[in-house]
Amino acid sequence: MSVARLSRSARASVSGLPRAFWWLWASTLVNRLGAFVATFMALYLTLERGYSASFAGLVAALHGLGGVMSSLGAGVMADRLGRRPTMLVAQVATAGAVALLGFMEHPVAIAAVALLVGMASNASRPAVQAMMADIVRPEDRVRAFALNYWAINLGFAVSSVVAGVVAEYSYLAGFLGEAALTLLCAVLVFAKLPESRPEPGAGGSSAQAGAGAEVGLGTVLRDGRFMGVVGLSFLISLIFTQGSVGLPVAMGAAGFSPGEYGLVIAANGVLIVVLQLPVTRFIERRDPRRLLVASALLAGYGFAMTAFAGSLWAYALTVCVWTLAEIVNSPTQMGLVVQLSPVHGRGRYQGMYTMSWSVASLVAPLMAGLVIDRWGAGWLWAATGVLGTVAAGGYAVLMRGLPGAGAAGGAAAGSAAAPAAAPAEA
Repeated sequence: MSVARLSRSARASVSGLPRAFWWLWASTLVNRLGAFVATFMALYLTLERGYSASFAGLVAALHGLGGVMSSLGAGVMADRLGRRPTMLVAQVATAGAVALLGFMEHPVAIAAVALLVGMASNASRPAVQAMMADIVRPEDRVRAFALNYWAINLGFAVSSVVAGVVAEYSYLAGFLGEAALTLLCAVLVFAKLPESRPEPGAGGSSAQAGAGAEVGLGTVLRDGRFMGVVGLSFLISLIFTQGSVGLPVAMGAAGFSPGEYGLVIAANGVLIVVLQLPVTRFIERRDPRRLLVASALLAGYGFAMTAFAGSLWAYALTVCVWTLAEIVNSPTQMGLVVQLSPVHGRGRYQGMYTMSWSVASLVAPLMAGLVIDRWGAGWLWAATGVLGTVAAGGYAVLMRGLPGAGAAGGAAAGSAAAPAAAPAEA
């Protein structure tokens, strides 16, 4: 491909999106550039503080539990108070909690503050995703979600390298650096992002507008098709999480070093940064039902191939397969979630969707440890193949007859299948 063609493709990938989106994108990038806690928490606890691996695992689980606890509450806040104040509160709280964590020494204090960090850091996600759906045209949403996902992975890749250097000097500097960048993210939100929450009677069809203010958590739970998507999202995230949970354990048991695992898993971040935008351009107008079915199968069988990997390059090849699934699944599924969400309930719907990933981050380590210890890694990889097959079948059934399913972005701001009005709830 020529340089000129690459340049045209890049311009097409970023053109036509509103100015507010790019400030939101920049805040996401800045936030992920400071992802020190998520990357180095286990090393900090075991090497710097001298705690056991079991305690480090407990702290990681509490961090994930905090995310589960805050997902729905943050979604309610995004709908009731607005996207902008929810993001501000979450980011300021995250900055304070991360800075505090760096000074904690007693194990109970470390565990308690880690729970707070998990709650605060996850609370901005439903608001960010709802705001993105508010400000981006329906036909551009898959591209916008892909760009945001690209920023998350680019920021994480850069932060992993920088944070590693910082950790050699001072772990406390890493905690304070993340706090400072999170505060900068809050400043960007405060200075550059206007509130995007739709006013009653605005956006969507007249039916949606009239019902928008009545959407509550009970409405979300009664929306069978959407909750089916949440369940499938949980299965998919169980699969993808094995890249950071089951894969390192299995490679270690096979005699590979942590450095070799690092080289293998680095292929995931590199491929996302390199391929996310061109692949999104390719899939943007294609049938999301087929994309989600294909990505579920690629994810499941990409991990299942790990059972036959014996060399470093074979492991890297399996990572390439399921990374392609991740590149296709993430923006397509986000577009589906927005399509199924009524305009005035986007925060609650996004909160429920976010919770599926948070719960998976708790279940996946338990699943991997139990299966590997009792039956061996081969059974874990066979299980991922089964999960991918079930998820693919689920997408095929749930999306049958979905309005707008012929284009990945969805044709409407809200779904024609959005739930009917219900009494106001949380």
